[in-house]
Amino acid sequence: METYNQKIQIEHPNYSLFIKREDKIHPHVSGNKFRKLKYNLLQAKKDKKETLLTFGGAFSNHILAVAAAGSEHGFKTIGIIRGEELHDKISDNPTLQKAKDFGMIFEFVSRENYNHKNNPKFITKLEEKFGNFYLLPEGGTNELAIKGCEEILINGDTEFDFVCCAVGTGGTISGIINCSKPSQQVLGFPALKGDFLSEDIRKFAKNSNWELITDYHFGGYAKVTEELIVFINEFHQKYKIPLDPIYSGKMVFGVMDLIEKNWFPDNSKILVIHTGGLQGIAGMNNLLRQKKQIEIIIHD
Repeated sequence: METYNQKIQIEHPNYSLFIKREDKIHPHVSGNKFRKLKYNLLQAKKDKKETLLTFGGAFSNHILAVAAAGSEHGFKTIGIIRGEELHDKISDNPTLQKAKDFGMIFEFVSRENYNHKNNPKFITKLEEKFGNFYLLPEGGTNELAIKGCEEILINGDTEFDFVCCAVGTGGTISGIINCSKPSQQVLGFPALKGDFLSEDIRKFAKNSNWELITDYHFGGYAKVTEELIVFINEFHQKYKIPLDPIYSGKMVFGVMDLIEKNWFPDNSKILVIHTGGLQGIAGMNNLLRQKKQIEIIIHD
């Protein structure tokens, strides 16, 4: 499957808007996760590793992507999942159930223990239990992931003045910054609250032509509001483009709001990066249903 830039017809006369359909890159390993895993999988093969081990929460796009990629490329996969209470609820969780269907083995740990995921002693205990494995960090961000994300922008994208993307761990935007032109401005829309992301991005980003727009996190990671859900449903109905509620939905909401406020200079050409993550809609709808709140409409 291939990505492409889809024009979004907006009413603003002085802007042009396109969305890069990275969500179309692979049926199961979606968007930025495909990019992040590409060179890590090659390195794991080179290192003669047979198992991939990684970390994530109950609805993690990364967990499902590793499970699917592992299945496709002949790796065993192990997911260290945050929250012991999820052990008996796999079938109630669309993300974990799909990852299990792809052959992933789970290790559920308490939130306290999960916080030690970067501790060498914790990793050693995992090696004693599971043997030799290729370690992928939570969210998949490392040097090889950045290398993969540096391939998101192509030569034809140099015409854009602004490149916008959602920000989770900072890996995707770092890759985009590194492959952008000095004349381009990269805008990141964090899905989390907090100022720590700028520091994380600076570890990997080689250029300074970027800034974070921090007004559109909707309360923080995995938090949504009725306003956001209504926007996602209306955007899908109008443009036939589904958005996930954790990342791309918030970013596109922010871009459209900035367009309405004339935030961009006249004659700006804007490219937004759809990083995928659509698998998370089913899990979010489960939570919304339990709260008797409006759900994201899943179109055929």
